[in-house]
Amino acid sequence: MADDLGSPLGRKKRTGFVLRAPHGLRRLPLGRIFFGLAGLIIAGFVARILLVDDPMGGQPVIEVPIGSTINSNPVARQISTPPGSSPMIVSDQPVEPEVIVVDGAGVEIETASERRDEQGNLIELSEETRNGPIPRIGPNGKTPFEAYSRPSITPQSAAGRPLVAIVVSGLGINESATLEAIATLPDNITLAFAPYGRSLQRTTAAARSGGHEYLLEIPMEPFDYPNSDPGPHTLLTGVTARKNLDRLFWLMARTGGYMGMVNNMGARFTASANDMAPFMEELGTRGIAYLDDGSSNRSLSRQLAIANRVPFARASFVLDQNPSRSAILDQLQSLLETARQEGQAIGIVSALPISINTVISWVARLEDEGVELVPLSALMKVIK
Repeated sequence: MADDLGSPLGRKKRTGFVLRAPHGLRRLPLGRIFFGLAGLIIAGFVARILLVDDPMGGQPVIEVPIGSTINSNPVARQISTPPGSSPMIVSDQPVEPEVIVVDGAGVEIETASERRDEQGNLIELSEETRNGPIPRIGPNGKTPFEAYSRPSITPQSAAGRPLVAIVVSGLGINESATLEAIATLPDNITLAFAPYGRSLQRTTAAARSGGHEYLLEIPMEPFDYPNSDPGPHTLLTGVTARKNLDRLFWLMARTGGYMGMVNNMGARFTASANDMAPFMEELGTRGIAYLDDGSSNRSLSRQLAIANRVPFARASFVLDQNPSRSAILDQLQSLLETARQEGQAIGIVSALPISINTVISWVARLEDEGVELVPLSALMKVIK
């Protein structure tokens, strides 16, 4: 009772067992000891980092040889494989080059570096854009013109024999008609595809499988535009070069495997140096040839092709301006006479059934005339 009365006010009396540190420990500087131990631990980590060559910090590591040909990560393989396609299987065996003989005219050797996409286009000659892949010069300097041209004799190897080339334009819009034309036209006839067909990649692949080389048609502004309209993404005068190049890239991405381009209309555009020059410069940068269809005498395409080292040719005749058999045969005869006089001649014809059938029957008699039918690329060159 006396103890309770003598206790300070507000302090409760402690009851039960109280653990007290030994008198000696209460005199030790525990805070300093704690900070000293922490410093030793940190110093140990720093010393390990500086003295031990282990960038993984002691974590378990599985080493896989860089040269391994087996993909050991199935998750990464699934992520990198586009939906609907199969993962690429890499063999441990050396890749043998594939040898392809083309009608005795030459031998094309495809090596492991000449990988092709689903449409058969060379991956090394392709540049990815927001509109899709477009052609470019490969890292080894090979151009789309060189890669996709059909092997043939040239004026230099023809031993003086006259050469003619015929281009059939306007293909790709009607799939069934296009496939029939591909199947019936001689292999040495060059094809030209409009960029608007829904099955364009399928029909151009069929052309390549059939042995044809082909061009991509580029819509260009005529003098009476828009009364005469070649189609969407037409290259126009009076707009910025950037806008025309954006349109050009969209057109180029519609398909692949073409060795050159040809104008569709374009009398006003090809006569404008300011507008035509960036287009031709792009072709020279990407290694793509250009055919002028010969419809406009005001075209500056030849001069601009020379300036940009673009493989170039100009058609001598539009064969079916009058789409009748007799008129087409008259034009073909003029083509033949020009080839005999100048050593070579180029004709362009539309994909009308009458035009195609007339050309097929005429070509069958061409050998008897002492004139050789060659693909267009054989008559195209970089003009110096």
